[in-house]
Amino acid sequence: MKTRSGRKGKAPPAESLHKLIAYQVYEHDSAPIRPAPRERRWMEDADKKSPYRCLPLVVANQYGWEILSTHRFRASWDGTSKPEGLYVENLYGDGPLHCRSHFGDGVLTFQIPFLFKTPNGWNLMVRGPTNSPKDGIVALDGIIETDWAHSTFTMNWRFTRACTVEFTLREPICLFFPIQRGVLEMFRGEFRMLEADRQFEDKFREWSTSRERFLSALEEGTPEVVAQGWQKDYMQTAKDKKPLAHPFANETSWTERERADLDHDDSANM
Repeated sequence: MKTRSGRKGKAPPAESLHKLIAYQVYEHDSAPIRPAPRERRWMEDADKKSPYRCLPLVVANQYGWEILSTHRFRASWDGTSKPEGLYVENLYGDGPLHCRSHFGDGVLTFQIPFLFKTPNGWNLMVRGPTNSPKDGIVALDGIIETDWAHSTFTMNWRFTRACTVEFTLREPICLFFPIQRGVLEMFRGEFRMLEADRQFEDKFREWSTSRERFLSALEEGTPEVVAQGWQKDYMQTAKDKKPLAHPFANETSWTERERADLDHDDSANM
């Protein structure tokens, strides 16, 4: 198989894969979960879709899973601090409406209908959909210790001003991905002059010169540079448009997959 950098590599062994389990708490109360997609509407609408030239944006867009809204609804905040100052109007959708005013201070709260379970030592980073700005309201971040917690969590958005916002059916309301607990504490920041690492400096200077040369030629209208449009060397690892995260599978699918792996191993040993 090929890795996402386009280089050939081996698939990770099954025993190295971690399971992230979403337990549905109630039978008739759920929400769609999908791998975060590469596309964003504002990026699609931009001139020549130029934002997709930015590798950090493209990778970040796909980093995790999204929970989608089960309803189309409208939320209005009058600017006061009491919970009653935020009103939610259900327009349409299936099942229970998962959002309401609970904390006050212009905070819109989504009840997540899953209890997540991660391996020991792993948390969930929970936030709004990446690079998806929404006028009048902003998603709040949270880190959940889902390796031991036996309670659900809420996803919260806070109004930035008194106004009305609307969420559409199947619009992402939450993004999550696992992070290993304790990793941040293992790092120590340190300042150095670039010249302290000559090899690293040489690579940077080479790139910087190439960049300046390209921009100058673009400004001067050099035909071959204008035809190229932008430098693509740093985009080599972004050619694969498949999501980074795998879709969630139900318990039967996991069992069938594991049984198929065992059958395959047995047949290989015959």
